[in-house]
Amino acid sequence: MADPREQIGGRARLERDNQQWVLDYLIQETGKVFHFQGEGRGGLPRSVRSHAMISKHVGMAARRLEALAAAEEAAGHGLTALDFYWKASNEYASAQHMIFQVNDEKRFLYAGVRRCFDKVMALAPYRLEHLDVPWNGTLVSGNLHLMPGGKKGPLLFFINGCDVTKEGWPHPLFNQAHMRGMHVFAFDGPGQAESNLRGIKLTADNYEEAASAALDALAKRPEIDAGKIVVFSRSFGSFWGLRLAATDARIKAIAAPAASYTGKRYLMDIETPRWKQLFAFLTQAGSEAELDATMEAMTMEGYMDRITCPALLAAGEFDPRSPIEEVYAAFDQIRGPKELWVMADQHHMPAIGGAGSGFGSPLDSIMCDWLRDRLEGKPLRHDGRTLYLDAGTAGPYAAKVSTRRRWYEAGA
Repeated sequence: MADPREQIGGRARLERDNQQWVLDYLIQETGKVFHFQGEGRGGLPRSVRSHAMISKHVGMAARRLEALAAAEEAAGHGLTALDFYWKASNEYASAQHMIFQVNDEKRFLYAGVRRCFDKVMALAPYRLEHLDVPWNGTLVSGNLHLMPGGKKGPLLFFINGCDVTKEGWPHPLFNQAHMRGMHVFAFDGPGQAESNLRGIKLTADNYEEAASAALDALAKRPEIDAGKIVVFSRSFGSFWGLRLAATDARIKAIAAPAASYTGKRYLMDIETPRWKQLFAFLTQAGSEAELDATMEAMTMEGYMDRITCPALLAAGEFDPRSPIEEVYAAFDQIRGPKELWVMADQHHMPAIGGAGSGFGSPLDSIMCDWLRDRLEGKPLRHDGRTLYLDAGTAGPYAAKVSTRRRWYEAGA
């Protein structure tokens, strides 16, 4: 039995827990738990004064959204109800994510995620399925968004970050992949919500193993063209997606914005302590030393040069978890066709043109465009090059773009 003096809420005690008071102060003052670099206040209710309060107060907001959805559904407003249910599902997901143990409150909140998303599936304008895939004596799950009409087509395999669930993208009323002729499978692998509820321990290499098992099942579906599978993976999912592209030859292209594939020491020891607390839960490490060893093994060294499919990396110039020089070093190792888009003066949540404060539909759309172009066999416009995208430019498809790597360099 674990020594209770070495545990906090079921996870290992960490040295960085001593900084909790600083994190609580920032949460109260900024409404943010992480990504403090963006302008404006974060989305947390002003009633939240500490990390411990988030699950309750965000959960209460989710419950209000669910009530709005139910009222709209009862009034016969199916599309409006769907939108409210989708938002409620994601609010419940945010609330449950802040609990770093599987307890009654986390189960209660995750039940809200599933209950609201079940309504989304019922009201969606196309066939939307929740799939359980047998793997390693347990199950991993995802949401399969099938294009209207049931025709056979390419598959976009979506991997979200370590703090977001598979319900978060795409929105059924604005499905960027469908608009471009691709089915979508949004995955909860080890370290993500549904897997966490099942007690699946995240290791250095089991995410890509679970993802490949999901691809085995998906490739058997009559709607899926198994020869046309691409990956869209963002934030910490960029690490998992690149590992998948390096180890599974079925991946024909990958787009990975919001870099998380450099050394994990920045996320664990330099960024907000909340990240190390989270991964202590996700890995179920018995001690801080065990956690450190697991995170050290989460590396792309020896993997980047195994990626031979077309790859798009997109990173903020000043992302605190992924220093840009390490991003360049990782990019240079890829052996296949590749592009790197660097968003000048941006951080972990890059946006085209510097607009917006988070992962917005313009970035999602342009990633889907890039993946569709690869499936259609179009050559990369800037193969092997870095595009340095200032906020005032017309983006990566402008008639003239800068291919320098650093702000002070001259470049075309």
